[in-house]
Amino acid sequence: MKKLIILIVAPFLLTAQAEKSIGTENTWLTDYDKAIAKAENEDKNVLVYFTGSDWCAPCKMLKKDFFDTSTFQTISQNYLLLYIDIPMNRSLISAEQLKHNKELSSRLNRKNSVPLLTILNSEGKELGAYAGYNMNGGTKKHIALLKKFQ
Repeated sequence: MKKLIILIVAPFLLTAQAEKSIGTENTWLTDYDKAIAKAENEDKNVLVYFTGSDWCAPCKMLKKDFFDTSTFQTISQNYLLLYIDIPMNRSLISAEQLKHNKELSSRLNRKNSVPLLTILNSEGKELGAYAGYNMNGGTKKHIALLKKFQ
């Protein structure tokens, strides 16, 4: 008798410290220092996305309603993308990455809001931010934030 093995993959979850794709085409960095250095070299701002990838329902919906859209794909070309995840399932990222993410969250996300989009300049100075998502498909405020600092 043959056994059928079904593997369910959650495409939004990131692991370890490698660059990852959370949208249809975008690659997100996971190291703050590398993102800032690259932003300086490319003369771009950094979009930092704070999420709880495995437990935050609004974060999961924002992926579908915002990150997977052609509008985001177009606007995001003007940014360096930095993904900061604090999952409940600690096996989803390395201990080193989790430490990095928590340290960065304590500096840039003091209210521990997720989802949170923060725009930084290439020197690491915060230019603007937008927290939350009400899961009704409305992303106008998210888009407006990105357009404002592109």
